[in-house]
Amino acid sequence: MTWLITGGAGYIGAHVVRAMTGAGEHAVVYDDLSTGNPDRVPDGVPLVVGSTLDPERVARAIMAHRITGVVHLAAKKQVGESVELPMLYYRENLEGLRILLEAVTAAKVRSFVFSSSAAVYGMPDVDLVTEETPCVPMSPYGETKLAGEWLVRATHRSTGLSTASLRYFNVAGAASPELGDTGVFNLVPMVFEKLTADEPPHIFGDDYPTPDGTCVRDYIHVVDLAEAHVAAARALKSTPGKDLTLNIGRGEGVSVREMVDLINEVTGYDRPPTVTPRRPGDPARVVASADRIATELGWKARYDVQDMIESAWEGWVRQHPKAARH
Repeated sequence: MTWLITGGAGYIGAHVVRAMTGAGEHAVVYDDLSTGNPDRVPDGVPLVVGSTLDPERVARAIMAHRITGVVHLAAKKQVGESVELPMLYYRENLEGLRILLEAVTAAKVRSFVFSSSAAVYGMPDVDLVTEETPCVPMSPYGETKLAGEWLVRATHRSTGLSTASLRYFNVAGAASPELGDTGVFNLVPMVFEKLTADEPPHIFGDDYPTPDGTCVRDYIHVVDLAEAHVAAARALKSTPGKDLTLNIGRGEGVSVREMVDLINEVTGYDRPPTVTPRRPGDPARVVASADRIATELGWKARYDVQDMIESAWEGWVRQHPKAARH
């Protein structure tokens, strides 16, 4: 099969491209390069520069490269920004998805893997979040991901398209330094930025009903995440007509304070965090149940949080050489 990977020049997308090609699948990257970097696209993998909001360009890419499956990662992904710019997020994330699905069904593409998010759950009051946990998203970003799942599932029901919606938990790490996360929107790079600027990292609230008072999250290595996409893609290829909704996490909770302490240890810094007020909408605990994906796909995460931090730090030092402790 030949897979069109939208957003394939981005942080997560580049890892998915490498995992897919490493598994013997053919890949074509479709990316508008608004946040992606063409240097992330491996030699021999075609890159089509375009927006998912451009129906003619999407359709031409699918036809020209004889696409038989799609992995759709291209989206706006900042929760805070989505609150400020909800119409932008609905246009980019939902209208882009609708246009892509129209082109997919017109070209009789057989398989579609959708990048969703744990943000669809909102503030679940459970120890482990299963795929049956009620979805009550708390941001326009989360809303667009949940509505995207609905649209993907409706397309499956109406056309027979094989589909998988993958709900990512907190992604970190890198397969190699050049593939490191260049954004500063997630906990690990946010702490790196503070430490290397000789500032204390921030913890948003330490009065949650958790063992140390800080939020508890499920962190997943980006390499494990990419391999989950390969497993999902192969499941759709081997069993036409599937419709999967799967959590991608480790099923283990780590508190923000534990992460900050471990980041200090791995990086060689020793800068205690400063506690600031809670951020509105931050749930106390969001940890995945990873049972369904193990049963459905035989997939299980291989890397722990130390692996994530160490590999992420190598990428950060590559981008910021003066950050390294000697």
